[in-house]
Amino acid sequence: MFKHEMLCWCTLALITAATAQAQSVVTGQGQHWLPQRNVEIIHGSAPGGSNDKTAREIEKALAETKLIPTTMSVVSKAGGGGGISMAYTNLKPGDGHYLLVGTSTMITNHIIGASSMNYSDFTPIASLLNDYIVFAVNADSPIKTGKDLLERLKTKPQSLSIGFASAFGNSRHIGAGLLIRAVGGSPRDLKTVVFKGSSEAISALLGGHIDVAILGAINSVPHMEGGRMRVLAAATPRRFGGALAPVPTWREIGVDVVSGSWRGAFGPRNLPAAQLAFWEEAMRRVAENPGWKADLEKNYWLDDFSIGAKFKSDLAKDYADTRRILTDVGLAKQ
Repeated sequence: MFKHEMLCWCTLALITAATAQAQSVVTGQGQHWLPQRNVEIIHGSAPGGSNDKTAREIEKALAETKLIPTTMSVVSKAGGGGGISMAYTNLKPGDGHYLLVGTSTMITNHIIGASSMNYSDFTPIASLLNDYIVFAVNADSPIKTGKDLLERLKTKPQSLSIGFASAFGNSRHIGAGLLIRAVGGSPRDLKTVVFKGSSEAISALLGGHIDVAILGAINSVPHMEGGRMRVLAAATPRRFGGALAPVPTWREIGVDVVSGSWRGAFGPRNLPAAQLAFWEEAMRRVAENPGWKADLEKNYWLDDFSIGAKFKSDLAKDYADTRRILTDVGLAKQ
């Protein structure tokens, strides 16, 4: 009996030591916190959407890092342009068992008055990726290059119909505004058409009902490869790889236009320091995970990892820049 008790105590001591070591490694600061129950990874899109895909890629990468000792689940709270997911997360102050996939709509919806909540109502954890946009035309379009599009925007902006999904004021609308402003025009002169989804915008473009479509990069690839679409330029800081490698950036063409929808991880407001430290390190491990990197490449998402003061500074700058262009467009309410 004595030997059995000694064995149990030794086993318990080893488990306790291993757990403490894992906590120290995970936080990187010696602050011991680990999730104690199921972790919810929350997003504001319907199942199958880009935010749902991002949440599931985060879940997969976290599972591969083996940092989470509990179960995880992806929770869709679609509606309200992400507002429902934000409201749900906002009801869990100080609880690190809830992780929100935040997007640039946290900023745009606040500026245009669609949401009373802003990114500052949550605990910023990490920026993870950016889903940059591309500008495309029908393969039969007389607009052959990005320079052709710039010339039309400069001389006859209202002769072009520009379509995108799925709301005024989003990153695609902002990209169009930045482009016309770069050639000396006014964003208010844009002739824009908003569709419920990118598939509708693509159908309108291929059917000749609009002149230009602004799309997430991955949505353009099958149609470009099929010879039905020409991608003129990417609003990216550097070129994409893969099928989009031949597509120049707007900067290469001569105008400084970069626009996309960032995605990152946020906790509820008032997240304690130990929980924030855990999640910052967890997201760092996600960003370094080979499977995560492969998924970024597959989806034509560009790595945009940052944490701490850098992430907060980037958010503040993005808010100011977005407010400026949405004011030009006439959509700013806040």
